[in-house]
Amino acid sequence: MEKLPRISTKTGDGGETGLGDGSRTPKNSPRVRSYGEVDEANSALGLAISLGAEPIESLKRIQEDLFALGADLSTPGSEERLIPKMLSRLEADLILADKDLPPLQNFVLPGGPPQAAALHLARAIVRRAERAFWELPEGASNVLGGQYLNRLSDYLFVLARANGGDGEARWEG
Repeated sequence: MEKLPRISTKTGDGGETGLGDGSRTPKNSPRVRSYGEVDEANSALGLAISLGAEPIESLKRIQEDLFALGADLSTPGSEERLIPKMLSRLEADLILADKDLPPLQNFVLPGGPPQAAALHLARAIVRRAERAFWELPEGASNVLGGQYLNRLSDYLFVLARANGGDGEARWEG
């Protein structure tokens, strides 16, 4: 494995950052915002996992997928790492997780047990990542990334419900 460079290079002190292809771009560019949101979603999933969210194998695999998406977003023109098989697997996991849940009668309030609350937080961050993804100029990234984020937010909602059990909070409004 190639050795990673020093963490603190001071090259970003002027408001630019380096992309995976070696080019520089402003830190407030849509591309940097997009992969930053994906990174934040991945971190929120790490929190959910540390709190005992299930199914852990699926969540860890999703973290790998999000890392691939982040790499795609941070390396313009590279071969895509997020591939259709990853989206298909996520869709299958979503169907499996949803089949035993009772039908919704009300809106669900984000919260419940800690692992469910963390999954709700991750879902909200994924939605933000999805919005940032679609703000990218057309052709700047593989459309599959936006589709993956869309399905992922649905999956995290279902998992939050499954992990919430009897502690699921419902909006009575």
